[in-house]
Amino acid sequence: MPSDSKQISEWIDRRATDVYEYASDPANLPQWAPGLGNTVENVDGQWYVDTQSGRVGFAFVERNKYGVLDHEVTLPSGEVIYNPMRVVPHGDGCEVVFSLRRLPDISDEDFARDAGLVQADLTRLKHVLEATR
Repeated sequence: MPSDSKQISEWIDRRATDVYEYASDPANLPQWAPGLGNTVENVDGQWYVDTQSGRVGFAFVERNKYGVLDHEVTLPSGEVIYNPMRVVPHGDGCEVVFSLRRLPDISDEDFARDAGLVQADLTRLKHVLEATR
C-alpha cells in the first residue's frame, strides 16, 4: 500500500467537457503527457505507450459523465499501477486533479521528481487546450 499521496492540479480555461474529450483519448498522450511516453499505439483495442522503461499498457476507466480519467499503467514487469485523475468543472473552466501515490521503496527525491513530471504534464495539457480555443 502506498504510504503517501499528493494531489497535483492545474486550472484550465476550457469547458470541462472539452478537456475530458481531449485528455481521455490515449492518442493525444504524446502531445500533453510526454512524461508518460512519446509514442502510443493501439493494438487490438489495447493501448501501449513506449517509455524509457520499455513498453507499458495504458487504459482509462470507461468513458463517463463525471470527468473521471482514472487509468491503469501496466509496467513491463506486469505490475499494474492505478492512477486516480479527475476533470472537475468550475464555471466556464475546470481543474484537472491527479493523485500521485507514492509506491513502496520510492525515495523522497524520486517522489518529488515524479510530482514535478506530473505537474509539467498537466501544465502542458493546459497550454495545449488553451491555445486551441
